[in-house]
This record gives sequence, C-alpha cells and structure tokens, in this order.
Amino acid sequence: MFVEIVFTGLPIDRDEVEEALEAGLGPDGEITGAGSGTGRCHLDLEIEQTVDRDVALERVRSVPAGLGVQEYASLNVSG
Repeated sequence: MFVEIVFTGLPIDRDEVEEALEAGLGPDGEITGAGSGTGRCHLDLEIEQTVDRDVALERVRSVPAGLGVQEYASLNVSG
C-alpha cells in the first residue's frame, strides 16, 4: 500500500516525523520519498501488503497524533 502524508504549515521539523514513522512502522513499511515546498511538505510511505490495511493506517495516523501535529496532516492512500 502507498501512503502519502501531506503536511501544511508543519510546526516541527519534518525529520522528527520521519524518525517517528520509521520507529512506528518498523519492518512493515518504509519512507520512500519526501519533499518540501512553500508551507508544505510530504512523506511517501510503502507499507507491506501483508499488513492489515486498517491496522497500518492506524499506525500511520498515530504518529502525527503522538507528535501533536495531526491537524496539519492529510493522508492520500492507494493500493
């Protein structure tokens, strides 16, 4: 499954989110891309197909929530 997380006005460094996602996903997923622009940034994630979709998305959503930046994040999911 591919997940793009788009952040608008992220008040913390994107690297903090990346580190937390890597820890939260462990071997079940990886960050495959990232980018930044004026007031926005994004992270691209590939999550193993063997992981239950709902469980994987809950794990992904819990990271911005745990960092207190969930209101700045939107998820685009495919696959």
